[in-house]
Amino acid sequence: MSIEQLAETALAMVAPGKGIIAIDESNATIKKRFDGVGIECTEENRRAYRELLLATPKLSDYISGAILFDETIRQSTRDGVPFAKLMADNGMIPGIKVDKGTHALAGFPGEVVTEGLDGLRARLEEYYKLGARFAKWRAVINIGDDIPSGTCIDANAHALARYAALCQEQGLVPMVEPEVIMDGNHDIDTCYEVTEVTLRSLFASLYEQNVMLEGTILKASMVLPGTTSGDDASVEEVAAATLQCLKSTVPATLPGIVFLSGGQSDEAATAHLDAMNRMGPNPWPLSFSYGRAMQSAALKLWSQDIARNVAQAQATVYERARANGLAALGEWNKAA
Repeated sequence: MSIEQLAETALAMVAPGKGIIAIDESNATIKKRFDGVGIECTEENRRAYRELLLATPKLSDYISGAILFDETIRQSTRDGVPFAKLMADNGMIPGIKVDKGTHALAGFPGEVVTEGLDGLRARLEEYYKLGARFAKWRAVINIGDDIPSGTCIDANAHALARYAALCQEQGLVPMVEPEVIMDGNHDIDTCYEVTEVTLRSLFASLYEQNVMLEGTILKASMVLPGTTSGDDASVEEVAAATLQCLKSTVPATLPGIVFLSGGQSDEAATAHLDAMNRMGPNPWPLSFSYGRAMQSAALKLWSQDIARNVAQAQATVYERARANGLAALGEWNKAA
């Protein structure tokens, strides 16, 4: 695939008023979500739940694509339509999570590095044949006493860049996700500093690996105070700090930025995105790639009667997509 085609796909992922739904939870993670609402974590229940999400009527009004898990991209609807085909037929771009998760970074207690580069070229080639047109790799940066270290940040940035280069070689748009974790007692200024250093290292590594930014999407965390800090930053403070950090680190040639919800409440994730877009115009489209903030309400509703509550759960998914789609335009109204 040419850079023009990669750029076209990247731009479609952040089309005005549209974002990405993340349904790429591993089987272990989805089990925790299911356990929390009393659903047995069988393969059929996982398949049915992902079908509920992807088959939501008119979902493509506000959703440009979805990040799938390895199991999910190989599954089909109850009527036998592969999920990737269902998405493509309904104007949504299939994506795939390709990292193998975080592992302890040897010699650096409390820090992790994401693994999964071994065999990645062959896996990306297979995922392309299965219908994927973009991929995602998540790095995790923890904030604590004397962490993150420069070594941890640079090791994760290097892995993200190598992954991105392999994606583009196979015709997939890489979504690079260096998540600065909310957990901790740090203040918003510390989060800003760590996020800034992390993004500078990431884009330096992308440059070194000859990654074409025109065919790359950044999945960013917002600049927030730690969850146990006691700080209560306003929506405007979070939006202003996040924008300032991005403007100081992210090249304007990038097609777009999508945000992760990262444990924020559904409403907070929407409100922060909306505030950033109201502060525009910005150098790039700012949209969303939410998981829990798109799914949690629907999962609770579906769990009450998985045979009968599909339509009601889908209506909830659609409303969450609509709210975030409006926020991506700076047109969300909390009271509406």
